[in-house]
Amino acid sequence: MSDFTSNFWNLYVAGITIVSILACALLLWFSGKAKAMTANDNTTGHVWDGDLREMNNPLPRWWVWLFVITIVFALVYLAMYPGAGTFKGQLNWTSQGQHEAEVAKGNKDVAPIYAKFDAMTPEQISKDPQAMAIGERLFMNNCSQCHGSDARGSKGFPNLTDGDWLYGGDPAVIQETLTKGRIGMMPPMAAAVGTPDDVRNVAQYVLSLSGGPHDSLKASLGKAKFGACAACHGMDGKGNPALGAPNLTDDIWLHGWGENAIVAMITNGKTNQMPAQADKLTEPQIKVLTAYVWGLSNNKAATATK
Repeated sequence: MSDFTSNFWNLYVAGITIVSILACALLLWFSGKAKAMTANDNTTGHVWDGDLREMNNPLPRWWVWLFVITIVFALVYLAMYPGAGTFKGQLNWTSQGQHEAEVAKGNKDVAPIYAKFDAMTPEQISKDPQAMAIGERLFMNNCSQCHGSDARGSKGFPNLTDGDWLYGGDPAVIQETLTKGRIGMMPPMAAAVGTPDDVRNVAQYVLSLSGGPHDSLKASLGKAKFGACAACHGMDGKGNPALGAPNLTDDIWLHGWGENAIVAMITNGKTNQMPAQADKLTEPQIKVLTAYVWGLSNNKAATATK
């Protein structure tokens, strides 16, 4: 990796750029000075298709000046913008700076739209059609890559429409998750549980907690070994939102269902990350997105009861 972080490649690119411009200028000068050997009729002696002869005429002046203008433009560009290695250019332009300026301008332009929602609670915002249209766009652009366009998630990515929340489903908690992100970690627990048979017995006990198909005898043996897991999931298996420990009794399986999936989780552990959005979205945008995500499960339930 040192080859890609050294100063060599800056010098390499700068060298090729400058040499190419100078070579173009030298070629233009040489072509204007060099005299080709010609016949008396000003041809070079090259003939095609029997009667097409190559004339020895100079380049048109407008064509020559186009070359000159191109060379001058290239030199001015290199002086003003970064293009010659580590030289930053007189304008100190960067693609990152331009991106940040465009984002800032865009946020400023839409600020009056979001100002409408400043005095509203997330619950109120979730019932505003304009806010939900904005929230849907924010969700599609920033969240759907993991949670899906319908917000129902997939293996390893939570379903946001079912009301099952690892850290709690209050708007304040959702906003904190969006702002700061989350890192959920299930440590490997096989050594703490015991033998491979003990691990499988615990897996059967976990299956029994949600009322799923299981081996009753193995589940009864695994209950005593479940104590190694109770520190996070609780003795009743209902989880702990403060730790993001899942509820094992609700028959919702984020990383797969069945004995083999649970054994793999106990043996290998798992680390999941929800990236922070504070560096991508403004506070008003996060507030609207919070309301949209909260409304995916809550407003739908409210509508169904009417």
